Amino acid sequence: MKNIKFILQYEGTRYDGWQKQGNTENTIQGKLEAVLSRLDGQFVEVHGSGRTDAGVHAYGQTANAKMNTEKNVDEIKDYVNRYLPKDIAVIDAKEVSMRFHSRLLAVSKTYRYRIRTKKDRDVFSRNFVWHLGKNLDLSSMKQGAELLVGEHDFFPFSSMKRGKKSTIRTITSIQIEQVREEVHLIFTGNGFLYHMVRILTGTLVEVGLGERDPKEINDIFLMQDRKRAGQMAPAQGLALMNVFYDKKEE
Repeated sequence: MKNIKFILQYEGTRYDGWQKQGNTENTIQGKLEAVLSRLDGQFVEVHGSGRTDAGVHAYGQTANAKMNTEKNVDEIKDYVNRYLPKDIAVIDAKEVSMRFHSRLLAVSKTYRYRIRTKKDRDVFSRNFVWHLGKNLDLSSMKQGAELLVGEHDFFPFSSMKRGKKSTIRTITSIQIEQVREEVHLIFTGNGFLYHMVRILTGTLVEVGLGERDPKEINDIFLMQDRKRAGQMAPAQGLALMNVFYDKKEE
């Protein structure tokens, strides 16, 4: 038995998200499990670092799977890439300790959100950006972002229902930068709630459009009301960039 850690890239446009679901076979996890199970000759369960929504992409999703195959990691990688759909790829694979778990041991994650501010559409990037078509006040957005950094109860910036699970998370940095005809928002934190990055993005965009004052973010945290936060940004602009681990855990 060996535990294999995978780094994956995928274009999420035509998939129903990462997580395998009973009502669809069209998920990233499902596709990877099918190929690995065929290779191993028995069912192989894949654990991802987290769920990405339908239409969301990944440049550095991390997953792990325990397998009985005698193939080495290079052979496993080559086999998987031969049979996966062309919009999913394993870019790295290595054997790690049996205790490694891609979700439970993740220390932090980085997501990037791309917004096209130019009025004219770019058909070649349509699956990877939110075509806003309006200029944004980056200075105001950065003021708002400063209020989001740190440890907070991010419940109002999520689509979760209030329950027993903690909704307290820590965002360590939010970078906002103009990249030619786009604005990129880069979020790094120790974890993100359901739809959290997309709602944070939508809120900051409303600040950038002058539709709300950056200081309103403090009120949203205080009131803990989802209705006070901004719109949820479209899925296609979001990508999981990196997942970080303590090297000792591998």
